[in-house]
Formats: sequence, C-alpha cells, structure tokens
Amino acid sequence: MKKIANDTKSKINDLNQELIPLKEERNQLNLQAKKCAEKRNKLNERIKNMRKDAKTFKEKRDAINKQVQELKNLRNEVSAKGKEKRGKISELQEKINNLKEDTPKGNLRQVSRRIQEIDWEIQTNSLPLKEEQQLINQVRELETQLVTQKRIKKVKDELYELRSEQRSFGTEAKTFHEKLSDLAEESQKCHTQMIAIIETAKELQVEADDAHKEFVEARQKAQEKHEKCIELIKQIKEIQKDLKESADQKKAVRHDELKQELEERAVEKLKNGEKLLWEEFQILAEKGLL
Repeated sequence: MKKIANDTKSKINDLNQELIPLKEERNQLNLQAKKCAEKRNKLNERIKNMRKDAKTFKEKRDAINKQVQELKNLRNEVSAKGKEKRGKISELQEKINNLKEDTPKGNLRQVSRRIQEIDWEIQTNSLPLKEEQQLINQVRELETQLVTQKRIKKVKDELYELRSEQRSFGTEAKTFHEKLSDLAEESQKCHTQMIAIIETAKELQVEADDAHKEFVEARQKAQEKHEKCIELIKQIKEIQKDLKESADQKKAVRHDELKQELEERAVEKLKNGEKLLWEEFQILAEKGLL
C-alpha cells in the first residue's frame, strides 16, 4: 500500500514537472501574442492616419485640378478672342494697304493744308478761267484723297484699338498660363505626396498583416499549451482525488479497528470490574452493553 502511495505521489510530481515548462511556454506565447497585437494595432493606427493624410492630399489635388481646368477654359476663351482679334487686325491691315494703293503718298494733314491753300488762292487771286478750273479739279481730287485718308485714319484707329485689345488678351493669356504652371506644379506635388503615403501605407499594411498572422499563430500555440496544461491539471486532480479517497478509506478502516480495540478493552475491563474511561463507557453504551 505504501509503495502504491509513493508511486502515486511520484506520478503527481512527474505531472507537475511536465506542467511547469508548459505553463512557462504558454505564458511566453501569450506575451508574444500581446506584443504582436500591440505592434499590429499601432501599425493599423498609423495606416489609418496615413490614409486620412492621403485623402487630404487627394482632395487638395482634385480641387487644384478643378482650378486648372477652369483656368484652361478661361485661357482658351482668351486665346480664341486673341485669335479673332488677330484675324480682324489682318483684315484691317489689308484694307489699309488696299486704300493706300489707290491713294497718292501723303497724310491727312498735308492734304487738308493743300486744299486750304488752293481755296485761299482761288478766293484771293483773279485767275484765268482755265487755271481756276484746274485748281478746282485739283481740290476735288485732293478732297477725294482726303476722304480716303480719313477712311485710312479711321481704320488705323480701329487697328490701334484692336492691337491694344490683342495685347491685353496676350497679357491675360500669359497670366493664365503662369497660374496654370504654378497650379500644375502644386497639383503634381500633392499627387506625389499622396502616392508616397499610399505606398508607405501599403508597406506598413504588409507589416501589420504579418504581425496579425504572428499574433494568431502565437495565440493558437498558447491555446494548445493551455489545453495541455488543463489536461495535466485534470490528471493531477483526479490522482489527488483517488489518493484522498484511498487515504480516507484507510483512515475509516483504522478508525473501525481502533473502535473495535477500544470496545474489546472496555468489555474486558467491565468483566474484571475495572474503572472505565469515558470513551470506553460511551462505546459500551452505544452497543447497549451497559
């Protein structure tokens, strides 16, 4: 019996020796899983913030691109107007050239002064009829030139105004172009920053996924170790229970033996007329021997 008890205790000791490293491994795996989860959560938080930043840059880029498109439309309108003005300038220039071809050299002031001079000569001098008629014909011819010169001046005035407008459109188009260049550069910077953030976020996502995978694996291994621990503890408790039941049974048997011995001794004393102890008296009373 003693050998069985010793074997049982030895078995419990062996199970405890097996349980101790299992618990240590389980705890280490749980610690590893905790660290992996913390790493994963920190990475996911960084990724979340980076995606917000990328979204901000995207929205800024899109807003700039919208401005770019609006400026392009304005620039195209101004360019179209400038082209239209250039066409009209060419037409007026051609018109001036045609008028000049049909008009002797001279300018409006010179022709006007010459007409005044001839008129004065006719009015102040007594001329022969033929000479006067020649001067009158000359005035008529000069007046025709004057009309043409006035038309040329009017066209030149229009031409000057058109060129001023055309230069204004050119300046405006240049301003739009410069703004477009600046905005396009800013848009590209936003796009580049957005792409850089997205690429970094992708790399971090891979790292976060790896950390999550390590977390799951560590938790699974820890759970396996935990289940083995539970099984070993269960075995130890069952053996301890059996050992206790065996000890209780042995104790009960010994108690019955002692009670029997006490009863026999009390009966012997009673026969011999010896004085009984309280326990001896009680047991004889229970048996109805008194």
